[in-house]
Amino acid sequence: MFLKKFFLIAASAALFSACSMMPAGSAAPAAPEVAAAAERLRIAMVDPTPAALGALVSDDLSYGHSGGKVDTKASFISDLLDGKSDFVSIAITEQTVKVVDANTAIVRHTLTADTNDSGKPGKVALKILGVWQKQGGSWKLLARQAVRI
Repeated sequence: MFLKKFFLIAASAALFSACSMMPAGSAAPAAPEVAAAAERLRIAMVDPTPAALGALVSDDLSYGHSGGKVDTKASFISDLLDGKSDFVSIAITEQTVKVVDANTAIVRHTLTADTNDSGKPGKVALKILGVWQKQGGSWKLLARQAVRI
């Protein structure tokens, strides 16, 4: 019984010590904020507006498509608004969010979608890697790479 209590106290002390070394506003609490930003981007890609997309995408965006095309912020938003890249629906599964530090996060997920790119119906299934950066108090997509499943 003594050994069990000793172990419990020692484990609690170690956990308290580790938590107390984390800086205020540490990375872990940011994961839900990053996930929420990723969800807002999913919605904005289905129903694009310049304001919604502009608020979620970094000015320095580098977006590598599964076919090899690389978009900037301007070309990514333009293609969505013009219907060149038209998502009718997007489903996200198997998402993980890894907050690296207070300003950087990595989001991975599987994206399946019905598309209507330039008026041509289709379906896509992709693995996505997104790098998110906190800029001016908001999480923005800095880089994204898609690969076909």
